[in-house]
Amino acid sequence: MTLSPARVPATGVHRLTRTLYGYAFLDDFVLLYPVYALLFADTGMSLWQISSLFALWSVTGVVLEVPSGAWADAMSRRRLLWIGPLLTAAGFSLWVVVPSYGAFAVGFVLWGAGGALGSGALEALVYDELDRLGAADRYARVMGRARAARLLGTVAATGLAGPVVARGGYEAVGAASFLACVLTALTATRFPEHRVRPESTGDTWATTLRTGLAEARGNRAVRGALLLVPAVAAVWGALDEYTPLLIRDLGVADATVPYLVMLIWAGVTLGSLLTGPAERRGTTGLAVLLAGAALALAVGGLARSLAGIVLVSLAFAGFQLAEVLADVRLQHRIDESCRATLTSVASLGTELATVATFGVYALLGTDMAHKTVFAVLAIPYLVTALALARARAATARP
Repeated sequence: MTLSPARVPATGVHRLTRTLYGYAFLDDFVLLYPVYALLFADTGMSLWQISSLFALWSVTGVVLEVPSGAWADAMSRRRLLWIGPLLTAAGFSLWVVVPSYGAFAVGFVLWGAGGALGSGALEALVYDELDRLGAADRYARVMGRARAARLLGTVAATGLAGPVVARGGYEAVGAASFLACVLTALTATRFPEHRVRPESTGDTWATTLRTGLAEARGNRAVRGALLLVPAVAAVWGALDEYTPLLIRDLGVADATVPYLVMLIWAGVTLGSLLTGPAERRGTTGLAVLLAGAALALAVGGLARSLAGIVLVSLAFAGFQLAEVLADVRLQHRIDESCRATLTSVASLGTELATVATFGVYALLGTDMAHKTVFAVLAIPYLVTALALARARAATARP
């Protein structure tokens, strides 16, 4: 029987999205996520040591981010997507087998390397496969749902972390996290990949890197889209690491912390599902979204109550939604031949800004409570919202 032209793309899209959603869920189904800051603290790490570990994680991404994006444009993206989770699995195993500052540091290097291999490669593979199927206009909705799948994985893992750590300690959550990473790698092998790889035409990853950077330098729209990604993603991505400590300051038991972290990520998951409608709001809508989320973060951080945690959840939902919209803007503006490279350039900017945020947090946290630092770090989002509003007004002038 011959398949109709309409059915062939639909079948391809379904295979791609099923694999993507499964990969995204498993990639964040890591029971260590809501408790590893507590693991570090319980091992005797100071706030400065914990912040230095987070910074090392980001520095690893900074070093490998752009080269890994160029690799993804010069070789199989699918291959990088299954190698990355295996590196992360190795890092998690170190944390629970030999818990110490050195082991935590090596684990973060492995995790950072694994994340860098997938950063850029995943977005580029998904966009190009959708484009091949004539469904590039679905990218925003598909990636919004993928973010939601990630967050569902986070919420599910957070819900399980409490009882698992209560019964089996950090060793049990470490073993479950290792298994999740292995399953993520297996799922990645099922991604379709049909593009003609540059190595068949003689291009190298260095050539791809130079081409991508030249496009960023020569195209103002691409530069603006590149800068917007770290402006939206960096600060809240860093604050995420400190939410267990913010929650612990409420006076709740350690076993309760994962459940309140889960409350935060439940709101973020809901925000990811609003990508489609939000995309139609344009630059003005994005500016309003960022301003509202910034105010919710400031008020929620200072509240020191359950209601405040709900507001932080709403703020993170807004930032997550804005991050997806920023990625959509970027993907629509860059060429297929250097898509992963420029996506990684944007991620590099995010990692650099994240490292700076960790440093600022450690500096402010020396004399301020966690709630105050959260409120102060809402300011960059108000600045970004104002910049977007001014850019929109300038574009609207005759």
